[in-house]
Amino acid sequence: MPPTRPPSTDAQARLLLLIDVFSETKASKGIEGRMKLAKLDFLLRYPAHFNRLMAVRRPDVDAGEDPWLTGSIEQSMIRYKYGPWDPSYYALLGALTGKGLIEPKHEDAIATYCTTPAGREVAHALAESESWRPVRDRAVLLRRYFNLTGTTLKNLIYETFPDIVEADWGTQL
Repeated sequence: MPPTRPPSTDAQARLLLLIDVFSETKASKGIEGRMKLAKLDFLLRYPAHFNRLMAVRRPDVDAGEDPWLTGSIEQSMIRYKYGPWDPSYYALLGALTGKGLIEPKHEDAIATYCTTPAGREVAHALAESESWRPVRDRAVLLRRYFNLTGTTLKNLIYETFPDIVEADWGTQL
């Protein structure tokens, strides 16, 4: 497995924005399950993959602005048992929970992540900034077009990106 760096504040901000967008509606419970979180984060972090999947599923929809102006990915994800994964998720989710920005809830064996009122305030302040607005906009597109189960997202990624399926476990994506 490739070495990992401690989770950065940028990574925390990215996940907070993603979780907040999925927590916004009254009917929403947040993001249900770490598999779903990982697949949504994969599509958020890898704009070329997002654009390709949008072209397959929603060719008539504008994918919007690339949220990562530099085109570089802060920390690559790895191929794991159920597709793209970042070993720092546990630390990231723990940091956001410890800061009181998200609240994990457990139903049966599934963890659901939603923003707290304080987390919502921070996410909205981030979204107002020029550098984070495109990230929030992309997260809104993810909620609109890919608010599926973790397993369905995994299957879509496997069908659309066979190179990920064929990669050895632990391979950087």
